[in-house]
Amino acid sequence: MQTGRSAESEPGPVRSEPKIVDPERLVFFSDAVVAIAITLLALELPVPAGHTNAELWRDLGRNVNEYVAFLISFAVIGGHWFVHHRTFGHVARLSGRLVRWNMLWLLMIVLTPFVTRVIVGDGAFAARFTLYAAIQALASVAFLLAVHEMDRHGLTRAGTPRSLFGNSYRILSVAAGAFAVSIPLAFVTHWAYACWAAIPFVTRVQRLAAAAQRRPRRAAV
Repeated sequence: MQTGRSAESEPGPVRSEPKIVDPERLVFFSDAVVAIAITLLALELPVPAGHTNAELWRDLGRNVNEYVAFLISFAVIGGHWFVHHRTFGHVARLSGRLVRWNMLWLLMIVLTPFVTRVIVGDGAFAARFTLYAAIQALASVAFLLAVHEMDRHGLTRAGTPRSLFGNSYRILSVAAGAFAVSIPLAFVTHWAYACWAAIPFVTRVQRLAAAAQRRPRRAAV
């Protein structure tokens, strides 16, 4: 009588680790959340009222702070989304930590319409400014940690250029630093907004400097 193999020696079914979520689904979800946040910004805009042209223009002028805050927040959210879209387009697989950093980033994005309403309120400028800047600094830090997770654990597709991580590190570090530095300045001057306006210029200078370093030097004659 032939002895069969024991149950212990027989190969069992191969178990694959379940995916938390597909990278594309996470990108679509994140894009939808960003779109909703921008829509909420627009919904909060005051509609000017007036029975004559002059009255309407005057009322429009009285709400100019709200319109400027909308444009600032629109640019801030758009900048966050641009970096997210460019970076996550190279993600091949996810880790639980990457998903958590992305969700924290999304939390800061959906809070942006709220802090936009806060910052245009009357009085307590430094406190209102601090709340807004802190949310944006946290958003930048959360996404910076997400990029570090991708880089450290090789979660991107093969052939992803190293410049993708370098550019993301620079942009996010500058944004986080600018928003953080603006907080103490807000207790001294209303010109703390200048730190935010400097973000695109500083990142542009850094990008040009990095490109110059990568450019091969001409051989000395």
